[in-house]
Amino acid sequence: MRIKVDLDTTPEELRRFFGLPDVQPLQEEVMKRMRERMLEGLDQYDPAALFRQVMGPSAPGFESLQKAFWDAFSQSQGKDDKER
Repeated sequence: MRIKVDLDTTPEELRRFFGLPDVQPLQEEVMKRMRERMLEGLDQYDPAALFRQVMGPSAPGFESLQKAFWDAFSQSQGKDDKER
């Protein structure tokens, strides 16, 4: 047995029907505070420092990383050419 019900309601009407609280004012306040904090931190954003933090002090330099990617790319291209 299969029952299908189609409801033509707005999210607000459905929320009220189920008795759920209206959290929109809370969400707007949280989003406002998040935006303020993100904009405050934007002045101190340094992509190079973030990269160093993620890679760690023992990681190779950026140039070495680029060279490793380029070498791997070149080798894979050479294999494709030989297979054809």
